[in-house]
Amino acid sequence: MNRAIRLLVLLVGLWGVAAAAQPSGTATSDDQPSPNALQASRTDQAARQKIQPLNNAPTWRAANSGASGFTNLPDHEGGVLIQSAGEEWRQLRNGPVTINGGWFLVAVLLLIAAYYLWRGPIGVTGPPTGRMIERFTVIERAVHWINAACFVVLALSGVVLLFGKHLLLPVIGYTLFSLLATISKTGHNFVGPLFAVTLIAMFLLYVKDNFPRAYDFTWLIKGGGLLSRKAHVPSDRFNGGEKLMFWGALVLLGTIVAVTGFILDFPNYEQTRGQMQQAWMIHAVAAVLFIAVIMGHVYLGTIGMRGALDAMKTGYVDEAWAKEHHARWYEDIKAGKIPAQRSAQAGARAAGSATQAQG
Repeated sequence: MNRAIRLLVLLVGLWGVAAAAQPSGTATSDDQPSPNALQASRTDQAARQKIQPLNNAPTWRAANSGASGFTNLPDHEGGVLIQSAGEEWRQLRNGPVTINGGWFLVAVLLLIAAYYLWRGPIGVTGPPTGRMIERFTVIERAVHWINAACFVVLALSGVVLLFGKHLLLPVIGYTLFSLLATISKTGHNFVGPLFAVTLIAMFLLYVKDNFPRAYDFTWLIKGGGLLSRKAHVPSDRFNGGEKLMFWGALVLLGTIVAVTGFILDFPNYEQTRGQMQQAWMIHAVAAVLFIAVIMGHVYLGTIGMRGALDAMKTGYVDEAWAKEHHARWYEDIKAGKIPAQRSAQAGARAAGSATQAQG
């Protein structure tokens, strides 16, 4: 019993000593920060730590202000830790650009499907003659297929990067989507420059046959006969629609996506974040338009028009196909203005030049 009383007295004594060591609960006027100190603590992190320890609001307020500071990064923008316009760009990217661009591509696919159901494959009214005309040389086809392969890689990877978070992530999960997005980003960055080179090669190979003529506008006004079941409108080697795609998609949109792509691909030439955000916006819009045009081109070059894919696979078309789809080009070939076998003629010229050199 005595031992219990002594233990109780000891505990009470220890409690009294601890209570006496605590600061008084009544704050004096000296403990309260002055209004000037409070105001200074809004911008001075050291002052804030004295009044409100662990409150880093002044530091982040200064970082988000856009003011330049000291950095070891490039001088043109490295001193700005947080660029507030980046949030506006993110909202545009995940909002109007992604949503409107996605629905635009869906609408184009639906229009193509509806046209196919209405018109079906476009063929040739007459029987084949068995006489073949060379439409594309080996070099023209090789450059076209390399350019097409680059475009497919860029289009698919771009779709993953732009729409994948909304369409694929909820289905395949974070791990698989992260891997797919990383592959897409790397492939996009490395294939982009090759695509730009093939665009230049395509331009040099095809530009001579894509200069507009007066009858091309007639073809465009009549829709080339694609909107009716009547005979096709006469055209050159490339019709008005193909020439419009050449200058509007290959040259204009191709140049835009290539230039803006290089700005994004090589961010070490003093591009600011704002400039890269603007370049991305232009790049994305132009790329979506480019994809929409090429979807129509792929449709007409495959299931939409019989014989078109064979022309790019083998290089040759039947005379009946040439006469019906490109009557002016066919007439020039029959008149001898254009050789029916351009590769054979080029080979003969090369052989003749070699013989003259030996002689």
